[in-house]
Amino acid sequence: MLPELGALAKMIGNIWESGIVTNHGPYHELLEERLCEELRVPTAMLFNNGTSALLAALKMFDLEPGAEVITTPLTFAATPHSIAWNGLTPVFADVDPRTMTLDPAAVRKAITPRTRAILGVHTYGTVCDLDGLAEVSQEFGLKIIYDAAHAFSVTVNGAGIGGFGDATAFSFHATKLYTTIEGGAITTPNMIDARKIYMLRNFGIKNEEEVIDVGINGKMNEIQAAIGLLNLDLYRAEQQARASLRTKYNEFLSGFDGVSLQVDQPGVSRSEQYYPLRIDATRFGASRDDLYSHLKDVGIFARKYFYPICTDFTPYMSCPIHCLSKIPVVETLKNQLICLPFHSRVTNEDVEMIRTVFANTAQKRQYQPAL
Repeated sequence: MLPELGALAKMIGNIWESGIVTNHGPYHELLEERLCEELRVPTAMLFNNGTSALLAALKMFDLEPGAEVITTPLTFAATPHSIAWNGLTPVFADVDPRTMTLDPAAVRKAITPRTRAILGVHTYGTVCDLDGLAEVSQEFGLKIIYDAAHAFSVTVNGAGIGGFGDATAFSFHATKLYTTIEGGAITTPNMIDARKIYMLRNFGIKNEEEVIDVGINGKMNEIQAAIGLLNLDLYRAEQQARASLRTKYNEFLSGFDGVSLQVDQPGVSRSEQYYPLRIDATRFGASRDDLYSHLKDVGIFARKYFYPICTDFTPYMSCPIHCLSKIPVVETLKNQLICLPFHSRVTNEDVEMIRTVFANTAQKRQYQPAL
């Protein structure tokens, strides 16, 4: 989503006139204020990208080198990378088969004397089991950080998603519903955290003569902030368009055997970031990969997201997935998941083409599981 070019040009003109292009300029400060309101949190601190935000969110708690942080393998590589870059040890736990988010029971099984934190991911905008993870964290004295890259503007019974746990990291990358092209933020439920986060994103500089913490250059520049301010007034319309598209998809996809839609969560608003589906090949009559190829053949580009999962990547191949069953749930999910195109430029003709591909693929009923 891009703002109107003329409106952005006017704001860039203001930046040029002021001569302030970075280092906590006026647009940067205004965007932080607006985000606190939009996300319903007392603290929202901007970063130059979502990975920087996640790195700093983990750094906030001064976990000792090598400490274990439990997370999900069903996420973007930045999630475990942020753990490893902090000198910590990523530990993978299985996901709940219904929500596809971190399973508190699997987390409990993964805990060792070296475990210090849980890093949950609101995958596809589906909210983690907040109560279940909070119970585990309280029992074992663990910090909880959430990766809300997919969950901008989500509320849970009216409360902003960024106020749960000890800290939450957001991504405002160009692929996200709300974007500053590149960018991110850390939110917390405590105003007192703002000073610590400020130090972490600004080299630990206290004043002209003192550096009191080990920080990075995580600051967002004024042009990014200007785009963010404009998009705060636009993203709701995009979100509504995607909600309408979700309804259209749901109307025809709910009739197919072997196709599972994203779950509804009572009291939880949707981010409308992604439209994920699970394809049970035996019941549907074709595999996820078959469907992906057939869609691609007619110019519809879906995503096998997340495939591969993090434990398939070279840095984490030796890491087990702690689970409650013989085969981790996520090992099955990774071969079933597909995300359909999900944005305001998807036309009714596109929807009809996708419906036709699903119908034709299901009618073939030729799927034979590999021996």
